[in-house]
Amino acid sequence: MFRRRLLVGAIALLVPALAGCEAGLNAPTLEFHPAAAGATTSVNEISISNVFVLGPQSGGTLPAGSSASLFLGLYNNGGSDDTLVSATSTAAKSVTITGGSVSLPAQSGVNLTGPEPMVVLSGLTSPLSGGENVDVTLKFQNAGPVTLPVPVEPQSFYYSTYSQAATPTPTAPTPPPATPTPTAPTPSGRSTTTPATPTATPTR
Repeated sequence: MFRRRLLVGAIALLVPALAGCEAGLNAPTLEFHPAAAGATTSVNEISISNVFVLGPQSGGTLPAGSSASLFLGLYNNGGSDDTLVSATSTAAKSVTITGGSVSLPAQSGVNLTGPEPMVVLSGLTSPLSGGENVDVTLKFQNAGPVTLPVPVEPQSFYYSTYSQAATPTPTAPTPPPATPTPTAPTPSGRSTTTPATPTATPTR
């Protein structure tokens, strides 16, 4: 009986201690944390995490020809600097990176995670809805290219505050200048004065 009471007392003392350790090591809270629903991969020394395309609101569709935002996180685990120089996608005519490229210093990360997009898919080749996957290729200066299937996340719940890329408004073409009407040249050496009509003089 004494040993049983001693064991119960020891457990009672350990519970607060364990709770304190958990509180110091990312203890769970009531705050909502979104799941990392995006694609994750690595190429050489570059880690790529939580890559996703922001789709329309639930039940909607981004029309063909419009734009969509791409979000991702990057970390350079290597000992030398690298650069994300370009991106392409089979789902868009072009992919634009703000600033043209993204520098990745050694042993550091860059978050392109929003809510404002820094990578934009322009000219979608087909309508895009939430729940789909699109192929995206990221090209690094040293690490090289890597292609991964990227999910399309609806613009709702946690992602409702994220900004969708603006689609450029087409401008009407400027009409060509009017062609001047040619004028007939005046023959040189000739008078342009209309000759006077002779008047008959009556005879007496």
